[in-house]
Amino acid sequence: MDKTTAKNRIEELRKLLEYHRNKYYLEDSPEISDFEFDALMRELEVLETEFPEFDSADSPSKTVGGKASEKFEKVRHVVPMGSLTDVFSKEELFAFLERCNKELDGKVEYVVECKIDGLSVELEYENGKLVRGATRGDGIVGENITENLFVIDDVPKTLSENIPYLCVRGEVYMPKTEFLRINAEREEKGENCFANPRNAAAGSLRQLDARITASRKLSIFVFNVQKAEGMKTLLSHRESLNYLSSLGFKVSPFCNSFTDADDIYSEILSFNENRSSFDFDIDGAVVKVDDFSQREVLGEIANAPKWAAAYKYPPEEKVTRLLKIDINVGRTGVLTPFAILEPVHLAGTVVTKATLHNEDFIRERDVRQGDFVVVRKAGDIIPEIVRSCPEKRENGLEYAEFSMPRVCPDCGEQVTRKAGEAAYRCTNENCPARIVRRLIHFVSRDAMNIEGLGEAQVASLVGLGLVNDLPDIYTLTKEQLMTVDKVADKSAENLLASIAGSKSAGLARLIFALGIRHVGKQTAIALAERFETVENLMDADADTLCSVDDIGKIVAESIVSYFSSDYNRLAIAKLKELGVDTTAHIEKKGSSLEGKTFVITGTLSGMSRREAGEYITSHGGKVSSSVSKNTSFLLAGADGGSKLQKAEKLGVPIISLDDLNAMIAE
Repeated sequence: MDKTTAKNRIEELRKLLEYHRNKYYLEDSPEISDFEFDALMRELEVLETEFPEFDSADSPSKTVGGKASEKFEKVRHVVPMGSLTDVFSKEELFAFLERCNKELDGKVEYVVECKIDGLSVELEYENGKLVRGATRGDGIVGENITENLFVIDDVPKTLSENIPYLCVRGEVYMPKTEFLRINAEREEKGENCFANPRNAAAGSLRQLDARITASRKLSIFVFNVQKAEGMKTLLSHRESLNYLSSLGFKVSPFCNSFTDADDIYSEILSFNENRSSFDFDIDGAVVKVDDFSQREVLGEIANAPKWAAAYKYPPEEKVTRLLKIDINVGRTGVLTPFAILEPVHLAGTVVTKATLHNEDFIRERDVRQGDFVVVRKAGDIIPEIVRSCPEKRENGLEYAEFSMPRVCPDCGEQVTRKAGEAAYRCTNENCPARIVRRLIHFVSRDAMNIEGLGEAQVASLVGLGLVNDLPDIYTLTKEQLMTVDKVADKSAENLLASIAGSKSAGLARLIFALGIRHVGKQTAIALAERFETVENLMDADADTLCSVDDIGKIVAESIVSYFSSDYNRLAIAKLKELGVDTTAHIEKKGSSLEGKTFVITGTLSGMSRREAGEYITSHGGKVSSSVSKNTSFLLAGADGGSKLQKAEKLGVPIISLDDLNAMIAE
């Protein structure tokens, strides 16, 4: 390659990599796979080595991660959060091990861990208390996401030892089971699904509203001590993980020691073979020198340590034939196409179906019935079609372009598509498929929580004609339940008890259970607190609904549309007649804070922010997640962050917990 061609390609690669970094780190919506990104980066590194005259200090190959978003307060890391050198083959791995062994001139023990595919974070503790948390950002400056880290159960708020100062690094991830649940909800609502658990975790962790983060059930693995003061001296990586575990941290799930290169490679292959059984997503394995004194000898280069390497797995893709494109009808009426495939073994399971999302997705990839298609698992979980193989189409066979049906395949009623939406919807409220999906959502754990009524039982009840709408669940008899397959005498009694118990679930659960489009658990809670009875909610107009914190025009219009249906209003009236509680379970101790809106920030002494919010609402006040000119007071604890700065800028009164107690006492 001549110099002019090399220079042009280097500039092109830098622009491409910067674009894809922003899509990955800032927008949480990558357009290419990690493997494709790594291949571009490797090409750039090779060209910069061959043509050093075009090297640059601000090249993507010399910098780490993304930039800190303007949405969050910036945090300068105590210790730079660097990246790892990637290796992609057995030969490259062995070359890394040989370099380490040669420089250390002796027996070297290595540890091998899973490379969790999530969002890297830094946690800081003072006197055993969590005081700050941040994203990696560019490795030097990250985003202050302390409030969102506080709502993750696996992040310890207080350590088991009162260590003066401790800074650790970990990886926040979304469990695969939670990823599937959230994507199912988003698909039901006609919303775009998350591409993989990593994007879902990043998008959830970088929310401005911590309540959204809390609802996503994130987790974390901690894998490194960044800096410590007043703590015992640690001699090795394995010792540090054991100690971190004793402090209350959830640490890397696998960390075995090896000295032989073949054993290390076998462990890496074992992780890859078993990754489908993990409830967390991995994109490789990390190999590290275990002994800290040996790490000191090896040192670092650029932004990466010389004592560690990340072995990256390529995404597993298989080619198979698409036999048929079928349609699934969801509870909100959304028609979702999916592919029926010739069985293919992929990432540990036999795949026979794959999601196709919507008509636009199918057209963009030119997927046609009868095509050979490339299939992979998004985040190693959900089978998806990457692309079609038009070059494999046989002469003489017809490969018609797919079009969504204009009538519902389950009930035959008209299908519509609103302008600006990708989803087609069945307009028939009594569509059998919609009824089954609606009922499954209604009885689910986060809704009315009727144990024992799973998908199979619900489908049987509808198929037998025993249940045709939500209220019918509360008219079921023991004899009727026993006509369902695998429901015997005792299980029927347990089911009836669970159904009866669900009547007292309260308004918030009921609102969520109704399956109103765009209304999730947190929105349902906010609506219950604001309106207190289902009648008040049904009579609210869009402007009144928009006055509720975090409810915008689209959500408000969806709620108004739902309650404008006579069918839905009649169903709610029947539920109430059958004894279902349609009021909010809000215990009010007074109204001393009536008409006042509070925002809570920082670490409060002796009370969590959730408890403080309940304390405020129990005395008539309202709690909002963001500071605005309409905020009455900012309740601030230690490390108030960007909300404190915004309140000062807007002139919002800033109060302490003692001030709040005094206001209530007065």
